[in-house]
Amino acid sequence: MLKLFRYLKPFAAQVAAILVLVAGQAAAELYLPTLMAHIVDRGVAHGDTAYILQVGGLMLLVSLGDMVFAVLTAFLSARVSMGFGRDLRKTVFGRVTGFSLHEFDRVGTPSLITRTTNDITQVQMFTMMLMRMVIMSPIMAVGGVLMALQQDARLTWVLAVAIPLIAVVVSLTAGRALPMFRSIQAKIDRINLVLREGLAGVRVIRAFNRVEHETLRFDAANRDLTEASVRVNRLMALVFPSMMLLMNLTVVAITWFGSRRIALGEMQIGSLMAFIQYAMQILFSLLMVSFIFIMLPRASASAGRINEVLAMPPGLKDSPDARVPGQEHGHLEFRNVTFTFPGAEEPAIRDISFNARPGEVTAIIGGTGSGKSALVNLVPRFYDVDSGAILVDGVDIRQMPKEALRGRLGFVPQKAVLFADTVAANIRYGKESATDEEVAHAAETAQAREFILAMPDGFQAPISQSGTNLSGGQKQRLSIARALVRRPEIYIFDDSFSALDFATDARLRAALRKETAEATVLIVAQRVNTVMDADRIIVLDDGAVAGVGTHKELLRTCDVYREIVLSQLSEEELA
Repeated sequence: MLKLFRYLKPFAAQVAAILVLVAGQAAAELYLPTLMAHIVDRGVAHGDTAYILQVGGLMLLVSLGDMVFAVLTAFLSARVSMGFGRDLRKTVFGRVTGFSLHEFDRVGTPSLITRTTNDITQVQMFTMMLMRMVIMSPIMAVGGVLMALQQDARLTWVLAVAIPLIAVVVSLTAGRALPMFRSIQAKIDRINLVLREGLAGVRVIRAFNRVEHETLRFDAANRDLTEASVRVNRLMALVFPSMMLLMNLTVVAITWFGSRRIALGEMQIGSLMAFIQYAMQILFSLLMVSFIFIMLPRASASAGRINEVLAMPPGLKDSPDARVPGQEHGHLEFRNVTFTFPGAEEPAIRDISFNARPGEVTAIIGGTGSGKSALVNLVPRFYDVDSGAILVDGVDIRQMPKEALRGRLGFVPQKAVLFADTVAANIRYGKESATDEEVAHAAETAQAREFILAMPDGFQAPISQSGTNLSGGQKQRLSIARALVRRPEIYIFDDSFSALDFATDARLRAALRKETAEATVLIVAQRVNTVMDADRIIVLDDGAVAGVGTHKELLRTCDVYREIVLSQLSEEELA
């Protein structure tokens, strides 16, 4: 928890102001019972109306000051805690965006969402309570004890018994609650995971008639969270009644022993009334601390999860001696590259070597699980190689700044990802400064212009979240247009034509030939028709290169390629 408080540094002046305001508020509240004792013991007892009005007026002014201090404290503490939460979310999000896919796989997207939202909210609320209550509670407790001693020192033994009992109740409750709250945060992650899977996979769930199964799965996660929450809230529910019981017993004891002292003439009525109020202030300050201790276990568990993200080193860092290539433009080379996914027993690709040059189309084909997507995901440094090297324009990509490397790439992922914005904004995502003409040209090259203009608002037509208002082929074409508008040196198409019909696929490849004539093009595909015209075809089999050459060369020399071709094309088509 303390590690996160370093993000309060920008609010140091406001925190100092809160301390001053809290001190003022505590002083006002500690002074009021003494004024009341004066009114009872001197004004009422002697019938001095002028004195009652004078001290009563002073009490009104002190109460007004107390109100002003309380309002300003509440305002500033809310402002500081909300700003603290904002900065913390920004920091966590910035940290997460720097993670490699390895860190995403390790922590999990549902957990990252929970940590960025729910966990930070818990810490934010605790911070606000900390500034409003915890700062004030010690002042009120110490000040209350001192003021009670002034009223009657011998009666304070009652407080000496009550305060340790309350402290024991608070400490025992907090000790048992901490592991429970940690468990609750993990269960929130689980319910978030199940919910996201259910919403994202709703089509598959309905298609396979698994609605009841997913409902039971969600119910199990929901019930697990509910039972854990009920257990911890039962424990927390014991705190307030226990504290109130101890407080009321304390007041009864003070009244009993105080009345006996009044009967003996050792104490005045006003002093007893003031003593009771000071006792209540002391006990209420401890009650406020108990509320903080109730919140502390959950906030502490949340802070630990946030610190885990902030302390996690990014798997991919820019080299201290990073440099940008000079002369060549778009030359991509794999040198004996081997890569294993984190946690996997066998490498996904082994000893891969090839060159892809500007003006050429290099195609990668192979069976499912042969390592095609793993290979192209290494180029933008989503992962780093285990051994070997990938060079762009003669420079190892690990020696290049990631921003410079990715600025040279136009990447179209296997799964088309669109954002909830307009068509033009999604295409312009590849190049923020692209003009309307560049956007229209990219759409035309990607064979997307026709269906875009058929939409009611054309290029300003809205795209729903994840592009659910478009077909698979339309989403792929917009993703391709997004890469084209960037006009990069290297194009990477990771199975980006799978949802297109053969006619559209052929037109798109013909248009791409003209558009990417001076660039390096890397195409991953399942369909032979997509790769037949490539300058170079690399055939992968079980993570290794089974053959390299043109379509005709591979038909003669590569059995794996010949099997793929025969599985998709008839003898007549092949001839």
